[in-house]
Amino acid sequence: MTAPGPFLLGIRHHGPGSARAVRAALEQCRPAAVLIEGPPEADAIVHLADDEGMRPPVALLAHAADDPGRAAFWPLAGFSPEWVAIRWALAHGVPVRFIDLPAANALALSGGDGLRPAPKPAGGAGTPAAGDTGRGRRAAAEASPAAGPSADPRPADPSPAGPRPADPPPAAPRSDPLAVLAAAAGYDDPELWWEDAVEHRRSADGTDALAPFAALADAMAELRSAFGDGDADGDIGGDGPDGARDLVREAHMRLRIRDARRQFGDGIAVVCGAWHVPALTARRTVTTDRQALKGLPKVKAEVSWVPWTHRRLSRRSGYGAGIDSPGWYGHLFHATDRPLERWLTKVARLLRDEDFPVSSAHVIEAVRLARTLASLRGRPLAGLTETTDAVRAVMCDGSDVPLALVRDRLVVGNVLGEVPDTAPATPLQRDLARLRRSLRLKPEADARDWEFDLRKDTDAARSRLLHRLRLLGVDWGEPVRSRAGTGTFRESWRLSWEPELAVRVAEASAWGTTVLAAATARAEALAADAASLAGVTSLAERCLLAGLPAALPAVMRVLADRAALDTDVAHLAEALPALVRSVRYGDVRRTDTAALGEVAQGLAERVFVGLPAACAGLDADAAASMRGLVDEVHQAVGLLVPEPEPGASSLRQRWAAVLGVLAGRDGLPGGIRGRAVRLLLDDGLLPDGRAARLMGLALSTGTEPAEAAAWIEGFLGSGGPGGMLLVHDERLLALVDDWLTGVPAGSFAGVLPLLRRTFSAFDPGTRRAVGLQIRRSGPGRGGAGGGGTLPGGRAERGPGTRLDEERAAAVLPTMHLLLGMAHTGGPR
Repeated sequence: MTAPGPFLLGIRHHGPGSARAVRAALEQCRPAAVLIEGPPEADAIVHLADDEGMRPPVALLAHAADDPGRAAFWPLAGFSPEWVAIRWALAHGVPVRFIDLPAANALALSGGDGLRPAPKPAGGAGTPAAGDTGRGRRAAAEASPAAGPSADPRPADPSPAGPRPADPPPAAPRSDPLAVLAAAAGYDDPELWWEDAVEHRRSADGTDALAPFAALADAMAELRSAFGDGDADGDIGGDGPDGARDLVREAHMRLRIRDARRQFGDGIAVVCGAWHVPALTARRTVTTDRQALKGLPKVKAEVSWVPWTHRRLSRRSGYGAGIDSPGWYGHLFHATDRPLERWLTKVARLLRDEDFPVSSAHVIEAVRLARTLASLRGRPLAGLTETTDAVRAVMCDGSDVPLALVRDRLVVGNVLGEVPDTAPATPLQRDLARLRRSLRLKPEADARDWEFDLRKDTDAARSRLLHRLRLLGVDWGEPVRSRAGTGTFRESWRLSWEPELAVRVAEASAWGTTVLAAATARAEALAADAASLAGVTSLAERCLLAGLPAALPAVMRVLADRAALDTDVAHLAEALPALVRSVRYGDVRRTDTAALGEVAQGLAERVFVGLPAACAGLDADAAASMRGLVDEVHQAVGLLVPEPEPGASSLRQRWAAVLGVLAGRDGLPGGIRGRAVRLLLDDGLLPDGRAARLMGLALSTGTEPAEAAAWIEGFLGSGGPGGMLLVHDERLLALVDDWLTGVPAGSFAGVLPLLRRTFSAFDPGTRRAVGLQIRRSGPGRGGAGGGGTLPGGRAERGPGTRLDEERAAAVLPTMHLLLGMAHTGGPR
C-alpha cells in the first residue's frame, strides 16, 4: 500500500529514464493533483498540452508585456518528465499546477545574486546562457523545466536566468552533485554514470515505483548537507550557480505546495529537479518563506506556447541549457523493447537512403559489436558511445563523414514541434500564421531552398512576406544567389524556422497588429533614424521588395533631404546602385517607381559632376575603394538607362564623357584610370588603337612601376574576362610584356604583389592561353595574322603558329557528312 503523500518525484530534466519513472510512480500513487516546476502563469494554458494540434518539442514562452525582448523559455520534449506528468494528469482529469517562481519575478531579476532588478540590456551577442533576440535585447536563457545539461557535462537548472549583464564577472568554481555521485560509484564521467544508473534502468513488474525517487532524495540530502544549500552548481537539471535564486525559488515552491495540500490533501505529486527535493521537505515556517519573497521586483508577464526543435534542445546549438543527443533520448523513451536493434535499424535506413551500401548483415554485426563493447566497458547496456563506435566500424568503414550525417539526422534530429491555433498569440502572430497557411509556407527546422518566380502572384506574395519579416527583424528566410539564372523576375531563398523567432515576432508586435502595418511602421522609423544616404536608399529598395507603398513617401522625403545636403561624392556613389536597383525591381513587381527614377537621375548627375575631382589625391586604399564605386556607378547607369531612348540616352553619353576624363587625366590613381579605359573598351566607346595608346602612355618609361602596375590591375582586374583581352589583342599583350620585362630589378619586388593579384584572378584557361601566346611568339617573328611592327620596333605577334593545311584538310570529309554536303575531294 502506498504511503500518504505528498510524493516528491525528483527528476533530471529531459531524462527519458526519469520520464518513465515518473509515469510509473503516477500510475502507482494516483495523486489528487500534480505540481510541476514551472511558471505559475502557465496554469491557464496548460490544458493545451492535451490538444490534438500540440506536438512536442514545444516550449512555454514568457516575456515582459512592455519589453518582449526580455523573455524566457521552458522547453519540453516528448521524453521530458514534466511533459509526461502533464499529459498523464490531463488524461486522468487530475489538476495540474506550476509552482516555480513566477515569470513576472524571474524576468525582473538580474543574473547576479538573483535579487536585484534587472537593468534593460544594451544588446549584443548572447552568452551560452542567454539567447539574443536579434533586436539589441538579450533574452533570458531557456529555463526549462527541461533545461538539461549545460555547456559542461553537468545538467543546468530549470529556472529562467533572466536578462543578464553583457559582461558578467567570472563565477567561482562550484561543485557538481552528479560528479560526486559518479565518483562514489567509480565513474570518471558523470554523464555515463547517470545513463547507466537511471536512463538504462527499467523497473521490473511488482517493484515499488517510488523507491528510486526515495533513494535519489537521500543522495541529494547528503550532497546538500555536504555542500550547503547554495554551494552546489544547481540541481540535477538545474540552472547553474545562482544559489540565492534557488533559495528564493524553493521558498515559493514550499508555499505553493502548502496551498495545494490545503486544497487537495496530502495525496499530491510534485515533479521537480532532484536537487530541490530536500529543500521542499525541510521544515520552514510560512512567515520565513514569505519573508524570502518580500520585495522581489516584478514585471507584467505574458505566457504562451511556441514550437521548439530538437536542435535547440542540443548543447551544440549554442544555448547553455540542453542535452547533447535529443534524438537518441527520444528513441530510448519511445522504444519499449529492443532499443539497440531498433536504433541501428534506423541508422541503416538513413545510410541506405543516402546511397551508402548498408545491409541487414551490417545491422546484425553492429548490434553484436555494441553489446561486446558495453560488456568490455562494464556497462549494463550499450549506450550512445558504444552504438556510435559500432556504426563507425561496421557501417561507415571507419569514416567520420557518414557518421556526421547520423549525428545530425538521428542523434540530434530535425524534429520541429507544433502548437495549436487556439494557443494564446498576439494579433501579429495570428496574422503571420494566416499568411503562412494561405501561401503554403510551412515552418521547418531544416534549411530548405525555395525558388520564387515573381511573375506569379503566389510567389510574389511569398517574396513580399519574407522581405517584410526581414524588415521586422524576423529572419525566417535569407536571400541566396539563384542557380537557375540572373533575371530580376527570379528570387532564391533559404528558409529555416528557429524557435527564437517567436520572440522576435512578439517584439515586432509593438509596430502593428498585421505584418503589413508593422513593416510599414518599422520602415518609417528606420528612415528617420538612418545614419547615411546609402542607408536610406537601401531602405527604399527594401520597401519596394517588401511591397510597402505606404512607407515610400516617408522614405522618399528623407531621401530627398539627405541627397540635397550630402556633398560627399563617395556617399552619393554608394547610394546610387541601391536606388537604381529599386527602379529596376519595380518593372517586375508592378510598383510605381517614377519618383525614385527622378531622384536616381538627379543623384547620377551630381556624381558625374563631382567624380573626377573626388578621384584626385587618393592613397592606395582610398583609390581601390573609389575604383569599386566607379564599377558600381557604371552598372547602375546601365540599369537606369538599359536602352538608348529619346531624352534618356544622353545620361549614358555624359557618363561616357566622365569615364573619358578619368581615363586621360594625369595625376589620378593608376587603378582608376585603367578601370575607366576598360569600361569604355567594353562598351565599344574607344576608337581602334585608342586603348593600346592609353596603355602605352600608362606603361611608358617615365611612369613609376607601382603606378603602372596599378593601371594594369585596374584595366585587367575583376569585372569581366579581362585576360581574354590579352589573348585576342596582340598589341595589348605586347605592351604588357615589354613593360614587364623592362621593370628595373629594384622595383620588381614592389610591383609583384599587384601583378600576382591581377593575373591570379584569371581562370586557368585564360592563364594558359596567355602563356601560350607569349611562348609561341618571339622578337622579330610575325604571326599568321600578318606582319608588321609594334611601337619600339618589336615585331607584331600572330595568334599562333603557321596553319598546317594538310592536317586541316583531313577533317573536311567528316564535316561534309555532318553538314549533309557532297565531298568533292581535296588534299588529305
